[in-house]
Amino acid sequence: NLRRHQVSYCTIVIEKYVSGGMCGYDREGSPIWYDVIGPLDPKGLLLSATKQDFLKTKIRHTEMLQRECRRQSEKLGKNIEAITLIYDCEGLGLKHIWKPAIEAYGEILTMFEENYPEGLKRVFLIKAPKMFPMAYNLIKHFLCEETRRKIIVLGSNWQEVLRNHIDPDQLPVVYGGTLTDPDGDPRCRTMLKYGGTVPRSYYVQDSVKVQYDNSVTISRGSIFQLEYDVSAPSSLLRWQFASDGADIGFGVYRRTKEGLQKVAEMLQVLPSERYNAHLVPEDSCLTCPEAGVYVLCFDNSYSILQSKKVSYNVEVLPPSDGQTQSPHRRGD
Repeated sequence: NLRRHQVSYCTIVIEKYVSGGMCGYDREGSPIWYDVIGPLDPKGLLLSATKQDFLKTKIRHTEMLQRECRRQSEKLGKNIEAITLIYDCEGLGLKHIWKPAIEAYGEILTMFEENYPEGLKRVFLIKAPKMFPMAYNLIKHFLCEETRRKIIVLGSNWQEVLRNHIDPDQLPVVYGGTLTDPDGDPRCRTMLKYGGTVPRSYYVQDSVKVQYDNSVTISRGSIFQLEYDVSAPSSLLRWQFASDGADIGFGVYRRTKEGLQKVAEMLQVLPSERYNAHLVPEDSCLTCPEAGVYVLCFDNSYSILQSKKVSYNVEVLPPSDGQTQSPHRRGD
């Protein structure tokens, strides 16, 4: 009964809170699928359903689009075998580059590339924020070169470009066309879902299982420091960690001089506090305001009896200011 209850919750969450959908056809008759990124709640979704649930859902969506291509081929008397994909990136933020979410999305992309290699005609990426290159760099290694060439990042003239490829009556009003729902809704909510924050009442687990690359045992009454050389301001410093048995202190600092320097003498970037990482693994990040050597400090100095084992992942992501590689850009 518990398993049926969890499966039911998973189905409800995916149906209600995974945004996007099929809406209209391009000028060649290919189905158009929209992915609406901003409203997605990656952490809420992965705490309410498994990666396998999402994979099955994406397979169902893809099979539905393949059937739609076959119907269009019969209707139009020509071969329709690929879809147009529109990525609405408005609202893309740090929550979307949460590592477990990137890994889950990578598995979905890999599945699509391996099983439907000819299923994608082109990808229009619209309303991309400044941090898009950072997000793209995290997922691009899941994409083959041919798929990367199909990605077109549009500028402020994105509505005009979409209308060049899609008749206005096949394009929702909210995306620059004239298509509405039967009740006049310009967002076409009967065809497109807009997701939202998943209520905690749907959660079936407290945390997402993470594979950690490193671990260390921190003796009682001591601290453990990790140093990272951040070469450019606005880089993203991201960490995940879990402790065994009890809580652990954690803070982030920046060195202010070369050579030996105590933590108390460094610039405090993230105040040290105790985390119950033995109950709920910690997963967070910060944008580094300046270049320099950043020190992540695990603090067990308050424990006079117990050593702590800490498992962790840390990475530095370059700034999203155009220095990173991004796909083809069209428009301003």
